[in-house]
Amino acid sequence: MKLINEETGLRISIEQSLIDTLVLYGRDQYPKEFGGILVGYYSDDKRMVDIIDSILPIDFKSTKTTFERGVEGLKEALEEYYKQNPSLICIGEWHTHPNAVPVPSCTDYNAMREIVDASSVCIDNPVMIIIGLTENSEKLAFYVYMENKFYKYEII
Repeated sequence: MKLINEETGLRISIEQSLIDTLVLYGRDQYPKEFGGILVGYYSDDKRMVDIIDSILPIDFKSTKTTFERGVEGLKEALEEYYKQNPSLICIGEWHTHPNAVPVPSCTDYNAMREIVDASSVCIDNPVMIIIGLTENSEKLAFYVYMENKFYKYEII
């Protein structure tokens, strides 16, 4: 699947099989929120980001309206991805919104701001995938956090 936001000039690529897997992970925790880290790589010209995989948290706390990912094992997992060819890095996060629309909340905004400000993460424009889940359906939304705001992406 390819996505674009004309305003940013950055395109996103992700396989449908990975999207299906993220939805399954979210369903396993439904009706509580759940999520993980997105890993992938940017093209040399920084105009395309390929999302390749997800790292699930070992430790986390979640409720119907909150998700707090722990850091146990995260550094080691990211180091293993970085050793691959091409090197894969953290490019953002994904999470579910059970029984809610896939629109960024204030908490989501703050999480992206923390990623950008973190000295241990070298990413200026993190990707966020939000999966709105109900018992019978799912709705996905793709965003990039750039210049202190979210830009919504559309399928090409």
